[in-house]
Amino acid sequence: MLHIRRLVQGTDEPVWVDVLNAANRDDEYWRAITLDEFLLEQERPGFDFEGRFVAELEGRPVGMVHASVDRARTDGQGFIRFGVIPEFRGRRVEQELLETALEELKARGMTTAQGGTESTKEDHVRLFEGLGFERVRVFSLMEMDLAGIQRDVGENKEVTIRPLRLHVDDDIQLFDRLHNEAFSEHFNFRPRTLAETRHRLLNNPYAEQREFFFAALDGEAVGYVGVGIDDKYNLERNTRAGWVAVIGVLKSCRRAGVGTALTLHAIENLQGKGMSRALLGVDDDNATRAIGVYEKVGFTVKRKDIVYQRNL
Repeated sequence: MLHIRRLVQGTDEPVWVDVLNAANRDDEYWRAITLDEFLLEQERPGFDFEGRFVAELEGRPVGMVHASVDRARTDGQGFIRFGVIPEFRGRRVEQELLETALEELKARGMTTAQGGTESTKEDHVRLFEGLGFERVRVFSLMEMDLAGIQRDVGENKEVTIRPLRLHVDDDIQLFDRLHNEAFSEHFNFRPRTLAETRHRLLNNPYAEQREFFFAALDGEAVGYVGVGIDDKYNLERNTRAGWVAVIGVLKSCRRAGVGTALTLHAIENLQGKGMSRALLGVDDDNATRAIGVYEKVGFTVKRKDIVYQRNL
């Protein structure tokens, strides 16, 4: 018999980590998180432990869901993330978890719910659409072979690039300002606080090697890029991959080759650290048309992820 129970903070973290890892083990872009990493994540400003449930069959945990609420948002938007261990999929576990999350978000005062799935997971697509969700966005996970880096692909050669100095508070404040201005038109945007920005820059537990860079035109900062290498992912997957974690360019400087210059700098940085692959994620319909920039540089789409939404 299937039983869904609420997780207890301070007790059930090991259960959450174990089920989360088991549910994602067949995802080639996932690497197992550790309990210590999850505990460190709880120190993040705005971290939400509430709304976490585990599904059990005959006392064995087989799935998980998080009905997440970002209290800094003012739009009533809640978020759902769920997963089921592969050998237990297709037994209505996913539907029970998703319905539990919807009820939880209602109880927490949310007016809409948003969740997502890979486009190839047809059972999840049917589940979302059968429960009244509508497609609202598509994201692409892109990849590039770093042996194929080319220059003269439209980059602005007047751009100067310098590293963000993590020990300099003015640089952290500049990054915070650029992020909030550059992403203000993006899907699901809400302004990030300076405390959140500082924590993200200084305390990310998942990538051992991380760097950020500013782009400037005529001495004024107009954009930024972040790169990261997760040594544990590379060891687990027997690869040498790095991530272009984030790129932002001010609206007034878009379509001028700034994003292309930042992307090239990022992938050359990863190549210089011995990486053979670069990965990134992008909203197919974002205001900057960034997917075209990445394709021009040499990235190709490896996976599509669909975002679903419904009213509560």
